[in-house]
Amino acid sequence: MAFEGLTERLQKAMEKLRRKPKVTEADLRETMREIRLALLEADVNFKVVKDFVKTVREKAAGAEVLKGLNPAQQIVKIVNEELTKLMGEEAVPLNKAKHIPTVIMMVGLQGAGKTTTAGKLALRLKNEDHARPLFIAADVYRPAAITQLQQVASKIDVPVFEKGTDVDPVEIVREGMEVAKKNHNDYVIIDTAGRLQIDEQLMDELANIKKLVNPNEILLVIDSMTGQNAVNTAEGFDDKLDITGVVLTKLDGDTRGGAAMSIRAVTGKPIKFVGEGEKMEDLDVFHPDRMASRILGMGDMMTLIEKAQKNFDEEQAQETMDKMRENTFDYNDFLAQLDQVTKMGPIENIIKMMPGMANNPALKNINIDPKQFAHIKAIILSMTPEERENPDLMNPSRRRRLAAGAGRPIVEVNRMIKQFNQMKKMMKQVTNGNMSGMQNMFGGQMPGGKMGQMAMNRMARKMKKDKAKRIKKLRKLRKKRK
Repeated sequence: MAFEGLTERLQKAMEKLRRKPKVTEADLRETMREIRLALLEADVNFKVVKDFVKTVREKAAGAEVLKGLNPAQQIVKIVNEELTKLMGEEAVPLNKAKHIPTVIMMVGLQGAGKTTTAGKLALRLKNEDHARPLFIAADVYRPAAITQLQQVASKIDVPVFEKGTDVDPVEIVREGMEVAKKNHNDYVIIDTAGRLQIDEQLMDELANIKKLVNPNEILLVIDSMTGQNAVNTAEGFDDKLDITGVVLTKLDGDTRGGAAMSIRAVTGKPIKFVGEGEKMEDLDVFHPDRMASRILGMGDMMTLIEKAQKNFDEEQAQETMDKMRENTFDYNDFLAQLDQVTKMGPIENIIKMMPGMANNPALKNINIDPKQFAHIKAIILSMTPEERENPDLMNPSRRRRLAAGAGRPIVEVNRMIKQFNQMKKMMKQVTNGNMSGMQNMFGGQMPGGKMGQMAMNRMARKMKKDKAKRIKKLRKLRKKRK
């Protein structure tokens, strides 16, 4: 997962401060040194690191911080604020045209993931804006580039305008724009050519396309695993094209984070989206404050909640919460929830969004095999309808029959039933607003200390606040059905 090394180093530096009853100037210097080394190891631009450390030191060196209550927490707060500023402070939305179509140019080097990102963006626009996008295949050089775009487009049911590989890309874009206007497409996404490195011929072509269509967005797609080279690439494209934003891909890989933390500071251009997975749904808006929180190991509860809201059926979620509260949650409900949770992405990534869990020793190098979920489903599907509706029926003989039916060891069946009962008990407490269920899950202590406690409390308040809205919406749905 992204930033693991950086997060671990920063957390260790902060933990040393927290253990001290009083923070001295010497302690602050030592912490700043460790932060500087951590950022440099993460491949953050040297000048960016120098300016960042200087700003944090100046703000933290004040007498009101070092002599005040909880100086360590105040320094963590300063680091968090400065990290957020470094990456842009707030999310920046897509620029939209006053009249359709909104034109988006996707640019970048070969291998950065331009075509796949174009598909992810189109799907996001379809799902969230109910848009009707059109792709223009303007990469006539890379072998099978047009075929790849067509394959991506077919997965998400978006049309592609192409004229083969023997037509000038500028002419292809010109004709594609006419088709978009004729068909009233809301968005036009131009998949341009890339190179292994920036060259004059590529830039001239891109500049000519820009001059022709005057795009609302020129999004530079960058492989986040390239570190500081990503910053050099961004500067090169920005000098020639005046890009409007950046999309970072492969942020779920073994990336050190240097690109994400350097690009905005060096180019002044915002990171608008990040790709954190291989599925077409794996494109998220970049929130600097949430990323800073993740880097410091405080989790990312807002993104976790948004993922849940996006992937969970609201009516079904309300019914599930009611069942948990009434203690009637059964294996049919568990199976439905399991299907929805797996849609949110790798479970290890979801867990690490929880405060304090990013570098929890118990979760170090955690890798949950998707086959485990298939095994759980096999066990549940081996139950009779009566057993699924009444979990208390699971006596030893029934468990042995389930193990034989699912082809799994009896110990695995027992473990699944135990986990189901624990989850059922914990979620009943949480849905009633009692966060002790969450505390018990983590051995009596909230993850992430005070920060974790605050995040969990925010989540509980949000759940209570949303409850009335869900019930109101559910009643409307039921009324419509009648």
